[in-house]
Amino acid sequence: MKKFEFELSGLAGVGICIMIGLMVLGNCVGDSIEKMADKDRYVTVKGLAEREVMADKVIWPLPYYCLGNNLEELYDRVEKDKNIILEFLKENGINSNEIVMSAPIVTDREAQMYAPENIKYRYRVESVITVISSQVEKVIALMGSQAQLMKNGIAIEQNYSYRTQFEFTGLNSLKPEMIEEATSNARAVAQKFADDSKSRLNGIRRANQGQFSINSDENTPQLKKIRVVTTVDYFLK
Repeated sequence: MKKFEFELSGLAGVGICIMIGLMVLGNCVGDSIEKMADKDRYVTVKGLAEREVMADKVIWPLPYYCLGNNLEELYDRVEKDKNIILEFLKENGINSNEIVMSAPIVTDREAQMYAPENIKYRYRVESVITVISSQVEKVIALMGSQAQLMKNGIAIEQNYSYRTQFEFTGLNSLKPEMIEEATSNARAVAQKFADDSKSRLNGIRRANQGQFSINSDENTPQLKKIRVVTTVDYFLK
């Protein structure tokens, strides 16, 4: 009889241990489920930062050409035109190290496969003087005065291949400030969402800085709009 009572007592102890174990396991599973649910609660927001800046570099090509039938005479004319253009640039504050000259390109129009009949001028000599400068405003003003070259008989060719380019090279100096602003704007949006949903904003789940873009308007190519958008996931509790 005592042995039977002892066995019952042992079984009861095992049962209690199993119950306690199940309770602990249940609590652990509950905590895990709650934590997993918290991890699934997040909001994705975007933050924008923009700047409008003046270009700090200009590339201004000045293509000019001469027509004729005598190459020696054309060479003299090209040299004369080149000197007039250089004098025009230097008199208006463009330094020698900001001027790049290309070798003349000679086209024999009669040698072309589809040359028209009765060509008046056989040879066309084209050359380009390019200004590469950080004096952007000065060059812009000078571009409006290039009609002076026409008065000296120099034909400045209007060609899409030789269009003026404006660049901004100081992006690296703006990046930290703009990223900070974009991230701050993203957090403000996330905080508003959390407040509206009666939640509490927690740490960052994932962040993507995004790409910087530099664009300009066709009418004012010297003005550059810099833009960056950051995408951030914030946990909610």
